[in-house]
Formats: sequence, structure tokens, C-alpha cells
Amino acid sequence: MTHTEVIQGVYNTALDDVAKQDYSTSLPEETAEQIKLLVSRSEAFKAVMTVLVTLCVHKVVKPEQDIRYHQAKMLNGFSGRTIDSKYITPFMKSVNFPAMKESGWLTRSIEQPHALTLNFPGDIKNAAVKAAFLQLIDKVQCQGTPAEEVLKYIFKLLIKQRDSMNIELAKPHSLSIADIIKLLEKHFTYHYTTPGASRLPTLAVYAAYQCIMGQVARYNGKTLCPLESHNSADSQSGRIGDIDINNDNGSAFEGVEIKHEIPITAQLVADAYEKFKVHNTDRYYLLTTANMDAADWEAIDNEVSRIAQIHGCQVIVNGVYTTLKYYLRLMNDPAEFIDKYVELLKHDDTVKFQHKTAWNELISGGIR
Repeated sequence: MTHTEVIQGVYNTALDDVAKQDYSTSLPEETAEQIKLLVSRSEAFKAVMTVLVTLCVHKVVKPEQDIRYHQAKMLNGFSGRTIDSKYITPFMKSVNFPAMKESGWLTRSIEQPHALTLNFPGDIKNAAVKAAFLQLIDKVQCQGTPAEEVLKYIFKLLIKQRDSMNIELAKPHSLSIADIIKLLEKHFTYHYTTPGASRLPTLAVYAAYQCIMGQVARYNGKTLCPLESHNSADSQSGRIGDIDINNDNGSAFEGVEIKHEIPITAQLVADAYEKFKVHNTDRYYLLTTANMDAADWEAIDNEVSRIAQIHGCQVIVNGVYTTLKYYLRLMNDPAEFIDKYVELLKHDDTVKFQHKTAWNELISGGIR
């Protein structure tokens, strides 16, 4: 395997675990605590983190290499700086991890021609950080601690740290309705390398409801329920959709289920009915960001008609963008929608750092 394949593969595995809220590791507690320390200080000690990642990646690629001998001029050594500059630092930058400008080996405390043993003399300006750094290298090289597991746990914690960062999100207030829809479509379909994009259409539709609840007579006396966790099952939470509007007595009035890039089928309509059939639900929306041109509309309409006859609920199958465009036209000021959507992006646990930076990038690049 190449260095790129190793680092990207471990990162993808870490992403999958984090998406499941799995921040665990099979490493011993002492080792895990040392990694936690280095990650918590990674912004201040970027070189230390970069070098550790480089050594772990290289150990996976070349298991026979003694990674403590990090310079080519050392006996049986290798050029850690070359590997870092070519593969590691570019990767760390690409995923918004703490990263050096060029290489971790360009710092005086690391570039010294001494093996990275427990008595390494480099002047790393924090005794605890230095001890954890050297002990982790020793554990990987001399004690059989799996380099890949160390790397995966580092990445899990770095992803968690990155995604918890608060960044200022742009709130453009002069966009037309057409431009808002274009911006949302670009935001939903941006090429993300982190999971969670399927949550974005739900947040947008929820933001629209936040705006129209007090402006549309249909919702007088109704309550917009708080959003549930993205991973909670409707059957377990008692909810009928991704978005629920209740009557003043708490009974279900309207539900919305949102699919991202998944076409609505007659079976999905039937599945939705199972969620609300015991409730006196007035209306239920099935919305998708997918293109529905090839949908079997005859089968969908037949299922919608069947539900209307046996239950009375009006099931509406539509596109997310069409629905949002309609709701935006109902609003007194569509700029309020942008404010609501941005606040949801800031505080929703499913939304990651990359989703936030993509929003700012799209706005700064202009809506075309």
C-alpha cells in the first residue's frame, strides 16, 4: 500500500465510526490518554502531531522500518520529511486538521539528527507533550502497538475536535428567491468527504417552517416540534416524520419526511403511512432532492389515493426545491429564512466543519 492509500483509508474508517458516534479505541487506556493529550494540544504543537502521523503511516507502509530513525542520513534511516511534505501535510491541510506550512521536520525541535527514542534531546516546549509523543513512538516501534490503530484514534479525535469548532457563517440578506434555491442546491450536493449532507435538506425545510408558522393561517395554534437527532428512529421517538407539526393538544397535525438523492416510490409512500396511520394526521409530505422524472407516478398516485380513502390524510409527494420555493414566496422576508438556516447549521450535531466551510465558500464564490 502507498502512503496515500493508508492515510486516506484510515481517515475514511475514522469518518465512518464518527458518523456512528463511535469514538472508542481498542488501545490501552494509557495510550489513549496520551493520544488525547496530543490531539488537545495539536494546534499549538502542529509539528509533533504531523511527525507522529507521518511515522504511523510509514510504519503501516513499511512494517520493517524502525521509524525512530527519521532521517535518511541515519543508519538504516528514511526521510520522514520527504514523506511528510509529499503526502502527510497536504492531506492534513485538505481535511482541515492542524497542519504545518510545509513539513513538521522544519521545526528545530524535530529536525535534529537524533533518533526519536525516549531520550531524544529535542526541545519540545511542553514536557507532557514531549513525553507522550516519544512514548507513543516507542510503543509503536518497540512494544507492538498497532500503528494503524493509533492513527485511527488520532483521526477520530481530530475529526471530533474539528467538527466542534465554531466558525462564523455568512448570512447574505440580499438574495432573490431563485438565488436562495440555487445556493441550497449547491450546498446540499457539494462534494463532501464527511457524512451528514443528507441532514441539510431537512434543516432547510425546518427553517422554512420556522418562518411560516407565524405567517400562514393554516398553522395558527399549531406547534412546530423540535428536530430529533438525525439517527433516531421515528418508531422509537414516537414521531411520524423528520419534521412534525402538532395540534395544541399534542396530536399529530402534519408530518414531513425528507429524502436526499433518493426518489420517492409507491413503497416509500406505503411505509410513510405506517408511521401516521394511528394518528388523525391532516397532511403528510414526502419530499426529495432527487430527480423524479423517471418515477412511477401512476403507482405513487394510486397509493396516495388508497391512503386518502382509508385514512383521510392528504399525502403530498414533491421535490424539496419546489416546496422550498413555494414556502419562500409565502414569507414576509426570505432573508429571515437564511438566518434560521444558518442558526441550524451552527447548532445541529450532524453538521460537520466541512458543511459549514462549504456554505461560506459557496457564498464567497457568488451564486451562479
